[in-house]
Amino acid sequence: MSWDQNARDDVVVPPMPPGPPPAPADPWRAVAVASLNLSGLGLGYALVRRWRPAAVCWGATAAFLFAGLPADPDGVPAALVVVYLAFLVFAAAHGAFVGLRTPMKWPPSPLIAAALGVVLLAVPATGVVLYDDARDEATEQMLLDRLGQADETVRTVRRMPFATAKADYREALAVYDGLSEDHPGSRAAERVPDRLRAFYAAVASPYTEKSYCAAIEPLKYLRTVPRTVREKDLGSLSTWPDDRLATSLYGCAEPSLSGGTGEWTSHFGELLTLFPESEQARKVEPAVRGEVDKAVKSVGGDEPCAAVTRLESLGTQADSLPAERARLADALGREADRARENARTGTYACGVDQYRDKQFGEAVTTMNDFVESNPGHRNQARARKIAIAAEVAQTIPAAGKRLPTTASGGSISVTVKNDSPDDITVLYTGPVTGSFTLQACGGCTSYSLGSTLGLGFEPCSDSGRNYPQRTIQLPVGTTYFVHKSQSGLGKSPASDTAKLSPGYIYTECAYTTTLGY
Repeated sequence: MSWDQNARDDVVVPPMPPGPPPAPADPWRAVAVASLNLSGLGLGYALVRRWRPAAVCWGATAAFLFAGLPADPDGVPAALVVVYLAFLVFAAAHGAFVGLRTPMKWPPSPLIAAALGVVLLAVPATGVVLYDDARDEATEQMLLDRLGQADETVRTVRRMPFATAKADYREALAVYDGLSEDHPGSRAAERVPDRLRAFYAAVASPYTEKSYCAAIEPLKYLRTVPRTVREKDLGSLSTWPDDRLATSLYGCAEPSLSGGTGEWTSHFGELLTLFPESEQARKVEPAVRGEVDKAVKSVGGDEPCAAVTRLESLGTQADSLPAERARLADALGREADRARENARTGTYACGVDQYRDKQFGEAVTTMNDFVESNPGHRNQARARKIAIAAEVAQTIPAAGKRLPTTASGGSISVTVKNDSPDDITVLYTGPVTGSFTLQACGGCTSYSLGSTLGLGFEPCSDSGRNYPQRTIQLPVGTTYFVHKSQSGLGKSPASDTAKLSPGYIYTECAYTTTLGY
């Protein structure tokens, strides 16, 4: 038993035979594995049956493709590209190290494998080219989308008031200009000139609809566009708004001129300043002349006072219009002078109309203005008479039943005495109209209004007093007298109505009254 154990202890187990020796170093095999790995497909590792590194290559390439596809305008992040390229370089270097002494069963020749690796390098190169094309197309689509959004903005705000839409128009215009300026070769940039024409048409849509007043501000805005957009994109659009703005300024001002509102001067003024040689500017003077003609004709119509006011306004407004051309300035000056002259002379018709409408206070002012402004006028004498009659009618309304004439004198003597401490203006109207002044009566006093209402009131009755007096000749009929103190200090004018008959001599007493009893 012990012998057997000892025998087993003496048995020597022979060593295992050694594994196959490494393949001899082959530079072409190293080049083949490196180039096949450099394509990013990990084929170099696959040919030498290194599956774990091959799987790592496949995973890295898949992750890179997942991050980069689909292509977008921003492309793959630069950091990721650097990391992936570094990985490929490492895989190629490591593959060359492994492949130098590791045999591969296929292909039979390392030269063929190296050639295959070089051919497969076309895969990432082609991928780069295709990716760049896809990225360029994505950029084009992004720019076209941006263009489309700007177009939609223009279409949306087209029907809005310009003041509301102006900011949106500016935003759309900035997009068009940015596409042309920053991406000049893109399909979107090529479409910008057409879009600008549509943009101009949208902004100027009130002009197309003949809403000339609403078109002025949009067209002014369009004239500023060449300051921000390149001339080659605008082409003829640079001057496109000019004629339309001139037409809008005239078209807005002309109804305002006809309607008698004041806005027409600002619009005509802009027209004459911005486009002094335009056809529209040449229409300004005839339009003003036509309105002056209408107003002059209206002086003889039913509303002469309104016509006079209109002529006064036209004279002032026509003078305010700027005119760079001397001929136009002279023509507008003549129309302004003609309007003022007819306004001055037209005040007579206005005063007559006021008198007939029983507006006696206004008639007094109007006729006095006429007399002062038109010395030597053929109607001056009658205007004085109407002013006197209107002043009498303010105190005695019945005196204003008839428009006074320029007749004077009569067959009946009327002596007017002054029983007042003030100089007295005596106004009278009836078959004849006139006025004169009596000096103050020394020692006389004003009468209280209450005392003149009593039955015993008899002014000018002091036989021992020498009253200032004047005798006038009046015709038969009713004459209305008003005695007005020239001091006017709280003293109401006295009045009297005298019915004159032939065969009598009349005495009229002028006096003044104060409030109280």
